[in-house]
Amino acid sequence: MSERGRPRTFDRTAALRRAMELFWAKGYEGTSVAELTTVMGINSPSLYAAFGSKEALFLEATEYYTQAEGTEIWAALDEASTACQAIENFLRQTARAYSQPNRPQGCLITLGALHEDSSSGAICTDLRRRRAENLTALRKRLERGVAERELPADFDCGAVATFYATVQHGMSIQARDGASCTALMATVTGAMAAWRTLAGADRA
Repeated sequence: MSERGRPRTFDRTAALRRAMELFWAKGYEGTSVAELTTVMGINSPSLYAAFGSKEALFLEATEYYTQAEGTEIWAALDEASTACQAIENFLRQTARAYSQPNRPQGCLITLGALHEDSSSGAICTDLRRRRAENLTALRKRLERGVAERELPADFDCGAVATFYATVQHGMSIQARDGASCTALMATVTGAMAAWRTLAGADRA
């Protein structure tokens, strides 16, 4: 008996990864449903049946991205023995991750969607939450440096975390514009040159 009406089975995880890579390369607004179905190897009804909507697919893709990509960036914070080395390793791993030749350049969480007037509010809210969580991870590592008396008691962990998060966001844009790993590493060198002042080592 013909099974013409039965939906074609597919590897959901593989399809999700392909969707993630397309969103990563083109952003939410720049990615069409037609492009998604093409790269995922499914038709529109199957996409909606499996993921609900383009918006829901994007949200699931960003979660997959968080779990699967760039984990070495955040591991660098905990693995280093000092806060200074943690920040430097964090930025160096960022430079490597954002400039891989076999992946979209830059960061999906930074570049995926920025404007609520053109993108789903839920998507912008989710990406803001993820960026805030990343900022918190930086701040907590610096607070550990204060607790361990590596950094002065009045060290402004929030401001310094914001500074280095901003550097990372800028590196994402540089990478998307074609900056090489070498060029991104030069940005790291400049950012770390500010550490001595930020840590209060230049105080009279």
